[in-house]
Amino acid sequence: MTQQIPSTEHRLAGVRNFRDVGGLPTVDGRRVRHGVLFRSGHLAHATDEDAAFLGKLGLHTVFDFRNAADQKLEGPDVELPGVRNVNLPLSDPADGAEFWKMVRDGDIEQLRGILGDGKAADRMIVSYRTIIKERTGEHARVLHALAQDSVPALMHCAAGKDRAGLSVAVTLLAVNVEREAILADYLESNAKHRRYKVHRSGSAASAYSPEVMELLSPLFDARAEYLTAAFETIEETWGGVDTYLERGLGVTDETRERLRERLLD
Repeated sequence: MTQQIPSTEHRLAGVRNFRDVGGLPTVDGRRVRHGVLFRSGHLAHATDEDAAFLGKLGLHTVFDFRNAADQKLEGPDVELPGVRNVNLPLSDPADGAEFWKMVRDGDIEQLRGILGDGKAADRMIVSYRTIIKERTGEHARVLHALAQDSVPALMHCAAGKDRAGLSVAVTLLAVNVEREAILADYLESNAKHRRYKVHRSGSAASAYSPEVMELLSPLFDARAEYLTAAFETIEETWGGVDTYLERGLGVTDETRERLRERLLD
């Protein structure tokens, strides 16, 4: 198993799942530079202390992959002076709105119907595959921005796990980070202190019963099978990473070299 150099982690009070992606190894023996690529959950609840810490990172750009429904639920990101905010929704605002309403409000019978018998995990796998196949324009925009001038950068969605996880993964693939290292970084989102806080309506104990939490768990887990499905989609649709980057995202060898110059030691 690839050994990952641990980076110093700063715990933020109002931002979940924050970390520096630095230290990950590439297939040719280089490593992602510390302090150039960060990932996290949304910044809407960042405290003043959190904002002060983030402000010291020298960020050029914050990529927010949430959609309008997410932003309405959680609020806009806090303002970080001098930092460019780029909103690139990686899911349609209407996609799954009714589904997520049932996740928040549904009773146990509804949840069994939409999440039980492997449906929740299947939904996540389909979502990962769909984002890879259909959101090529968004991923292309991220990679070209990073190659031009947008580092240091922070990528986030709501939980910092799925949409941000995929964008981070695509970025790391573009600079030839080892596949095992990409997966290991993705799975770090499972740490208890990183996990997204499940929002359920009502205060009754039944809203957070063990069965309800078990049904919801696949939605809030980072599972190897999810990211593996994304990798498989690249192989099945484009035949490999190089073709995916070139034909799917329009990323040339020259752009990839600029990415390596900006992101790698």
